[in-house]
Amino acid sequence: MTLKNSINTDKIPSHIAIIMDGNGRWAKGKGKFRIFGHQNGVGAVREVSEACAEIGVKFLTLYAFSTENWSRPAAEVMALMELLVSTIRKETKTLMKNNIKLESIGNMDDLPEKCQRELKIAIEETKHNTRLTMILALSYSAKWDMINATKLIAQKVKNGELAIDEINDKTIDENLSTKNFPHPELMIRTSGEHRISNFLLWELAYSELYFTDKLWPDFNREDLYQAIINFQQRERRFGKTSEQVTS
Repeated sequence: MTLKNSINTDKIPSHIAIIMDGNGRWAKGKGKFRIFGHQNGVGAVREVSEACAEIGVKFLTLYAFSTENWSRPAAEVMALMELLVSTIRKETKTLMKNNIKLESIGNMDDLPEKCQRELKIAIEETKHNTRLTMILALSYSAKWDMINATKLIAQKVKNGELAIDEINDKTIDENLSTKNFPHPELMIRTSGEHRISNFLLWELAYSELYFTDKLWPDFNREDLYQAIINFQQRERRFGKTSEQVTS
């Protein structure tokens, strides 16, 4: 019996964020080059995104490429960029079929022009889809995003558009690249690492964190269901007492 039947459909997290870790180790374990792991990780993305759409998750953010990843060997980075282009091109039909909208966050200017072009085409083609919004974090770093937001806010103060005393949580939210999406309720990281690695530092403040030893290419919909069931078993208090939450 699938774990899907054990999920409480009234408590589905509206936004799930995933750090897709372990592609390289998965490939190494099979005696292959790292890019082989990234290629097989695409299948996990397809399965997880389709599963999220099926059970009613509205937003799915995938940490696809961090700003720190640019420091990897040039050959691996080049292969990753080529894989990104080919994957976006191939998967757009699948996104349309499943009514999934594509969005992105991160410093797109850092990406090769070919990547930027394919990404823009896919975003434009899927913009009217409504079942699930899949957000690719590309050349993304939470610190980069927060620095950018700080600069935007400082400029507004300088221009007299905003008073310092008016700056609050909402001000920060409205100036981050994630401003159009709700904060994740659940963050999943694969591969046994227990870090959030510069991913959505502001937005994950009250998210539930779930870590699994599964390497990303092996992560499937049953693993996703298990993470959601674990999430549903937790008491989310947001600083309140248990009595306040249940009353």
